Amino acid sequence: MRLNLNVIAVCCLAASIAPPAFAQSGGADTYKTKCAMCHGTDGLAASNIGKAMKIPSFKDPTVMESTDAQLFATVKNGKGNNMKPYAGKLTDDQIKTVVAYLRTLQK
Repeated sequence: MRLNLNVIAVCCLAASIAPPAFAQSGGADTYKTKCAMCHGTDGLAASNIGKAMKIPSFKDPTVMESTDAQLFATVKNGKGNNMKPYAGKLTDDQIKTVVAYLRTLQK
């Protein structure tokens, strides 16, 4: 019986660790399909589109100082003429995982 309790404890621990890893992976996948074309795979916006549209790098101080809520709002509602809104195209959870992923590109 003790072995079964240990197995259950390990399974519960593994399950509690898995969601953040999945969220980051989901954010990376969504970023690659929806964002990388303009922002670049590294977030530096050094692509031809990024340069032509004058998209700031995610390492730009104004982007780095933005809160997660501000970045969420930009993705959801768009910004200016270049950043189209993703409301209705991405769920709130997908947007949150993209914001979390783009934070990893700022390191």
